Amino acid sequence: MMAEPDLSGQLEKMQREWDERARENARFYVNTERQDWTDAEFFQSGERTVAEEILTDMINICQGKDPKRMRVLEIGCGAGRVTRALAQIFGEVYGVDISGEMVRQARAALADLPGVHIFQNSGKDLDVLASTRFDFAFSSIVFQHIPSREVIESYVLAVRSRLRRGRLFKFQIQGGETLDNPPDDTWLGVTFSEQEARDMALRCDFEMRYSFGAGTQYFWLWYFKPKFLSPAWRQHREYRLRVTYRRWRGRVAKLLRKQ
Repeated sequence: MMAEPDLSGQLEKMQREWDERARENARFYVNTERQDWTDAEFFQSGERTVAEEILTDMINICQGKDPKRMRVLEIGCGAGRVTRALAQIFGEVYGVDISGEMVRQARAALADLPGVHIFQNSGKDLDVLASTRFDFAFSSIVFQHIPSREVIESYVLAVRSRLRRGRLFKFQIQGGETLDNPPDDTWLGVTFSEQEARDMALRCDFEMRYSFGAGTQYFWLWYFKPKFLSPAWRQHREYRLRVTYRRWRGRVAKLLRKQ
């Protein structure tokens, strides 16, 4: 088995290769159904995705809340294909993408929508969004390209910290079991079994309430953030706080010794 490349190298490679794809033909690499998308056709394809994955699932997504009063997050917004369709339903839409070129194109295409906010992120976290909180998070045909379980799990943890309690993170991963791709492939990405998806949910303190498409390319997961902290997650948080405090105390002691 080949060793997984270091994380910083993976992220640099992801950003570089997605910038190259975006400059070559962003809309094709966002949706490979065709190479010569018109504006209308490209954004209509995003409307189809939303019709299939969002409008059929509004009970889980909204949980009784008016969608126009909801702030939602899209991970891997690309050139804004799905983002525009989401903005027709929800009050505010935040999109992030690792590719600066994709972000540039998405901002240009969605400049007429005041409720849409597009950011370039690191490719593994949501630090660029500071402490912004969300009522729903979504990701489609994005994680299937990420070559690292560590990166995907980092995203899941980042979503958990910004998602309101009881709310849903619905996302798609690569579930194909027959893929034999290199560990740094930013197109095919890493695969998950259903058990691996459940284990990740537990580690990140999500309830994996539903799944669909295990063993296929389009493996969909419904991760709900618990309404209350689980005992295991409470212990984990307390441990992290203790570690942070010890590090801070050590830095202070070092500074005092230098005086």
